[in-house]
Amino acid sequence: MLNNIDSFDEKIIKILQNDARKPFVEIANTIGLSESAVRRRIKNLTDNNIIKKFTIEIDNSEKTSAITLISVASSSDTSTVTSKLLNLEGVDVVYEITGQYDIAAIISAPAISEINSYIDEVRKIEGVSDTNTVIILKTLKY
Repeated sequence: MLNNIDSFDEKIIKILQNDARKPFVEIANTIGLSESAVRRRIKNLTDNNIIKKFTIEIDNSEKTSAITLISVASSSDTSTVTSKLLNLEGVDVVYEITGQYDIAAIISAPAISEINSYIDEVRKIEGVSDTNTVIILKTLKY
């Protein structure tokens, strides 16, 4: 992980990744530290920007998601295309990547037909030269 954290910090981070609302006392009991030590460590992790934010995960089991790989024309700026993608409806996450494609976007909608219309909007963005979309069938987490 990161050089300036120890095994207790790693355990705390792993617990919080699974449940960001886990009470400090439960984390302390799980890893063998006091509640105040856990509280102090979490404060240090957030103060040092190792933990950037606490978030929620919404049950998207009723939604269909897709990964759209996007090529940007060599005459266009990838960052500009990325900014435009972030403003489109249905776009959940955008990654600038290396390899054959320049951008990967996660797109979600209640139905595949809506994903298709969102992808049509992606293709209209100036600078997008090619797309390749795959529907996500199943999401697994560790």
